[in-house]
Amino acid sequence: MANPLYDRLFGAHEGKSTPFLILHDDRTITHGAFLAMAARFANALTAAGLAPGDRLAVQIEKSPEALALYAAAVRAGVVFLPLNTGYTADEVSYFVENSGARLLVCDPARAEALGPVAARFGAELRTLDATGEGSFAQSAAGMPEEFDTVERREDDLAAFLYTSGTTGRSKGAMLTQANLLSNCVTLAELWKFTAEDVLLHALPIFHTHGLFVATNVTLAAGGAMIFLPKFDIDAVLTLMPRATTMMGVPTFYTRLLGDARFTAELAGPMRLFISGSAPLLAETHRQFEARTGQRILERYGMTETNMNTSNPYDGERRAGTVGFPLPGVELKITDPATGAELPQGEIGQIEVRGPNVFKGYWQMPEKTAAELRDDGFFITGDIGVVDDEGYVSIVGRGKDLIISGGYNIYPKEIEALLDDQPGVLESAVIGVPHADFGETVLAVLVPEPGVKPDMAAIEAEVADKLARFKHPRRMVILDGLPRNTMGKVQKNLLRETYKDTFAAT
Repeated sequence: MANPLYDRLFGAHEGKSTPFLILHDDRTITHGAFLAMAARFANALTAAGLAPGDRLAVQIEKSPEALALYAAAVRAGVVFLPLNTGYTADEVSYFVENSGARLLVCDPARAEALGPVAARFGAELRTLDATGEGSFAQSAAGMPEEFDTVERREDDLAAFLYTSGTTGRSKGAMLTQANLLSNCVTLAELWKFTAEDVLLHALPIFHTHGLFVATNVTLAAGGAMIFLPKFDIDAVLTLMPRATTMMGVPTFYTRLLGDARFTAELAGPMRLFISGSAPLLAETHRQFEARTGQRILERYGMTETNMNTSNPYDGERRAGTVGFPLPGVELKITDPATGAELPQGEIGQIEVRGPNVFKGYWQMPEKTAAELRDDGFFITGDIGVVDDEGYVSIVGRGKDLIISGGYNIYPKEIEALLDDQPGVLESAVIGVPHADFGETVLAVLVPEPGVKPDMAAIEAEVADKLARFKHPRRMVILDGLPRNTMGKVQKNLLRETYKDTFAAT
């Protein structure tokens, strides 16, 4: 039966003895062995009662088994919902409830905290750890290595990724088979990936970048991945001579440049370094070229669209830009107030249309209608400009989104928690420049009259309720927040005031 995403990315490699995953302990998993594992997992999913269209939520550490669970979901027609491993039980609770997940797979160390979450919303709980052990692995151990691939159409849902604006609860972006397939095939061709490529993969796989870009592009090309649990500078430097390409966030590149072992000779065999998920500082771009003689290729994407633009593979890769719209993707700059397209060279909101653009937000028709126009253009919320040669530059984000180390952070969520703390009248959370992470979180607190907030208690509450990457790196106390005549907090003034806070970091 036809299942376009599985057939193109996975099915084409069934039974092959070619290397797919090269692990940090020098083990290699072939395409055939990986897909045999995925077949066992697909059988385990159906044995657990999941039917095509059901949602599978996973909060597990990066491992070959975690990746095989994604392949199994695609093959079984199950909608895959990867969750950041840093999310707290409170955060996971919302995603399980909103998605209606039938099965939640988590690390065994989190089973006690997440068991009540699964039970509350009628989901079954299974476990899978970084070594591939756990109750889910046990349930799949005796399963056949054959599975009748479930028929799917290109318009059928393949994954949910939760995103958000600066207000309200997180939104489940519905990604179809066509969204994921069209994007990775386009990127593999544009970036000239082949079966000879070995991608140095140190990204998380709960995020678009690591899963739907890095992994899917490699699968589409039939290449291999050096599959590291995380970015470890020693491991990356040791294994780079065996790789041909790397995808990373700006943090990867600043850390490489900070190590004297990273030389032009070491980087010589690499044909391509790609950066995304956060803006790459022009200075990092220049330093990298001076060190290695190579220019990093920067691109631009979103949870709702996967990749939209890319600097050219052949041609000038311009620091400070994200290149040109991908083949098949239309991009325009519009007036945020009217939606009218603006002349080239004028700054406005970025809108995109193409086969990569998501289907809408799960069970949120009003949000979908507000951001996805009837003609198919998606209002990204990013502010940008297209120069006279067609290069796209991101000027800012209309939604005050903070991107730190490649992770999306939504100020309203942090502000809601801070506002609830004893002694806090109100708060404002902003992103400020950080050389390593691109941006980092800074919180401004206004105390209640005559009260001195207990900062230690506030920090403890933040640590308990929010993932670590969302924690403010600094909290500042002010008598009041700057506001305009309409009473809106002027975060632009706060960003200007505190832009140099971490200049020396």
